[in-house]
Amino acid sequence: MIDVSKTSPVAAPSAWGPLRIAAFRSLWLAVLASNIGTWMQTVGAQWLLVEQSGTDTLVAVVQTASTLPIVLLALPSGALADTFDRRRLLMGVQGFLVAAGIVLTVLTLAQRMPPALLLTLTFVLGAGQALTAPAWQAIIPELVPRAQLASASALGAISMNLARAVGPAVAGVLIARTGVGVVFALNTVSFAVFAVVLWRWRSPTSAGSAAPEQFAAAVRSGGRYVRHSPVVRRILLRAGLFLIPGSALWALLPLVASRRLGLGSGGYGVLLGAVGVGAVAGAILLPQLRARWSPNRLLLIAGFVFTAVLIVLALGRSEIAVVAALVPSGVAWVMVLSNINASMQLFLPGWVRARGLGVYQMVFAGAQAAGALAWGALSDAAGLVTAHLVAGALMLAGVVTLRWLPLRDVTGMNRDPAVFWPEPHVQVDPADRHGPVLITATYEVSPEREAVFVEAMEGVRRTRLRTGAVRWGLFRDGADPGRFVEAYVVPSWDEHVRQHEGRLTGSDREVEERALRLAEGTPVIRHLLSARSEG
Repeated sequence: MIDVSKTSPVAAPSAWGPLRIAAFRSLWLAVLASNIGTWMQTVGAQWLLVEQSGTDTLVAVVQTASTLPIVLLALPSGALADTFDRRRLLMGVQGFLVAAGIVLTVLTLAQRMPPALLLTLTFVLGAGQALTAPAWQAIIPELVPRAQLASASALGAISMNLARAVGPAVAGVLIARTGVGVVFALNTVSFAVFAVVLWRWRSPTSAGSAAPEQFAAAVRSGGRYVRHSPVVRRILLRAGLFLIPGSALWALLPLVASRRLGLGSGGYGVLLGAVGVGAVAGAILLPQLRARWSPNRLLLIAGFVFTAVLIVLALGRSEIAVVAALVPSGVAWVMVLSNINASMQLFLPGWVRARGLGVYQMVFAGAQAAGALAWGALSDAAGLVTAHLVAGALMLAGVVTLRWLPLRDVTGMNRDPAVFWPEPHVQVDPADRHGPVLITATYEVSPEREAVFVEAMEGVRRTRLRTGAVRWGLFRDGADPGRFVEAYVVPSWDEHVRQHEGRLTGSDREVEERALRLAEGTPVIRHLLSARSEG
């Protein structure tokens, strides 16, 4: 169990450090422009539905329509980003978003935008964002050194939350003066700007010598990695426990502005801007906070702050009180999501990074999509006060679980690729797709070390399953109790070769070497090829 009161002894780098790298700076500014446009789009769509309909659920569904595609497409998007050139993929997606934005803008300006079509096009734009997020997140470690990944994550939070401050405020002014169509047009321009910056940038990393994975195999291997990685599963759990109740703020804030406070679109922009200002301040303070407190302590404090904010939104009747509460909500939002995102970036190895981040985006979006729908329906049924109070209670319950389910510390883990397996010794030359392949390793273990060896092999089991195995077992020879046989199956010869050539990390090597030190001599490795595939 990790004590959430312990502090981190290592000071984090400056949050602004990665901006000194020209490539990161230009792409970060392009993403900022795109994030501002996305928030303008969200405010415009929500306000258009506020004017056209009177149901809380339909307004909240805008957030669901924009985030549900990420739930459906995040893992396939991550597989695409790990398989193909990420720069070209991002450029193609931005072109698709420009085309969709033009359709949305033209129909809105022509006043031919019914709610059903608006939600459909919002879903289409969300699909483009689902394809964008894993590829962009996976590019960041190519742009900045590992020591600055946490700062780059904080800058990502600044980008997102500065967009929350600027986008809604600009959208509110434009909607009041020129209408929603202009807001949609500027969002379309932001996609074009991102595409141009990507076109001018040239990735310094070259494609590896290994051929890219096949798409279906890449999706399956990404899912296996997450399923058999306790660290990743814990990160995703902490994200979900915060985001589901936290989504009530974003889903119901338009209704708080219009119904509770009697504000127009400009006032709603001010409320969102208050959250954004707090988030930017939180991102700037985050290096100092991270140096003073452990990640779990930060999650604890942020959870309590967000609980208090939801209570204020439930009971507050003053615009000043609501704005004052929304500023610390932005700080808390950044404290949680920057730490979670940085943990994912630090832990995931390069070969599966986009897929792992895709699953994270799936949880991020899915929690908000499901939460928005639930909070909107609860508000329809029981009112805004009840919806916010229930969300606050759920947030508090999630904070309490930190004592038993803390975020794992990944800063000291060696996640660099480690090629330490000897070349497979086979007399035949199997085709890449030949499979399945059964690999066995025979160990000699003295009686006094058997229990510790079996325990150590549990860690080996997870590394095998994370990096390609679909089945794993450890067996004892009935005729020789000191002989243990490890056996695992990989789907194809190509999958096993990839285990040899870079899927394992330094941490995996440490786990395997611990088990090897408990055995006597060198294990005997055998590769058994499927006779059916050969025939």
